[in-house]
Amino acid sequence: QVQLDESGGGLVQTGDSLRLSCAASGRTFSSTAMGWFRQAPGKEREFVAAISWSGGNTYYADSVKGRFTIFRDNAKNTVYLQMHSLKPEDTAVYYCAAESYGLGSKYEYEYGVWGQGTQVTVSS
Repeated sequence: QVQLDESGGGLVQTGDSLRLSCAASGRTFSSTAMGWFRQAPGKEREFVAAISWSGGNTYYADSVKGRFTIFRDNAKNTVYLQMHSLKPEDTAVYYCAAESYGLGSKYEYEYGVWGQGTQVTVSS
């Protein structure tokens, strides 16, 4: 069973960059697809990005495409979300999640393990 621990959130200004990290424990990380989701106040949690077990396939929400990059280092059991050109509408709690399969998905129900979340606040 994978356990996840996000870090890297904080308060930044519009246009700034931030890198989130999600450290995973457990022997199955390298064969597990990973995803990032976010939940803004008063809104439902939404998909942000996903990456296959090998890192060879990545998927993004249209709202972050071209600004965010998901990547992973299987040797370090860590998945990252590099965020550029941040906007106030990116303000949310960001969660990483481990998918039950290995390909990557935008659907929450395919993720069986979730981290506790890290707050990202973008001021205007």
